[in-house]
Amino acid sequence: MTDDRLLSVAPSPAFWVAVGLYGMAALGLLAGFLRARPSWSRIGRALAIAGFACHGVDIGWRGVLSVHPAASVREALGFLAWIIAGGYLLGSWRRRIDLAGAVLVPMVAVVLAAARLSPTGAPQEDLTLLGRIHISIAVLGVALFALASALAWSYLLEERNLKRKRFDAASFRAPVESLARLDGMSQRLVAVGFPLFTVAMVLGMIWVGQRGSGMARPEYVAAVVTWLAYAGLLGGRLGLGWRGRRAAWVTLAGFALALSVLSIYFVRRAVGA
Repeated sequence: MTDDRLLSVAPSPAFWVAVGLYGMAALGLLAGFLRARPSWSRIGRALAIAGFACHGVDIGWRGVLSVHPAASVREALGFLAWIIAGGYLLGSWRRRIDLAGAVLVPMVAVVLAAARLSPTGAPQEDLTLLGRIHISIAVLGVALFALASALAWSYLLEERNLKRKRFDAASFRAPVESLARLDGMSQRLVAVGFPLFTVAMVLGMIWVGQRGSGMARPEYVAAVVTWLAYAGLLGGRLGLGWRGRRAAWVTLAGFALALSVLSIYFVRRAVGA
């Protein structure tokens, strides 16, 4: 096997530092939100920034060793975690989205650790340039869906607490973004992620056709259902005026479907199917 077909390499020290920093950042963000301690949330964000930087160093090092982020499910999941972390940090630069961070940063830590501990799977002899572009764009789309789902979950929790007039540590003693702003941010993320996911699906169908394999695999069916869910969400928002709770639930359902696609790929590649 030539270097340009490496599935994976051993993690660099920067990788393990990133995992540790993400884990501590998750604890800081969770504690900061639950205890209404803005200082803890700031520490959590600082740790997440450091983890993101170390994670980027590891990805760059792997690139030097000719390991493409789309070379295997393991690498794709690691790249997905990095994009999610970067998206959260970018959003938190100007917005107070501590609750979303308390969801996303633990997700990043879990995905990164699970990806590294998983088997690489069998080599894909037909992983062409088109296949790598397809996987890379799909990862970007799913990352945006993950960010949108975290904001949707934040919306649902904050709306529930407002209706119940609960202003304890677990809800609103700390400053939060307005419900309308959370809903709008989630909508914009889906509006960007959906075209990317669409392009990824089209490229994926072309790639499958080039490989001569059928479209009846469960991950392909799940991807189509995911696309339909987000198409329905955008159609409902634009045509029917969906806002708030309904849109949030559909956003979460769509991301659950997207996770099912990743899970199927993860299992199939792990067993070499």
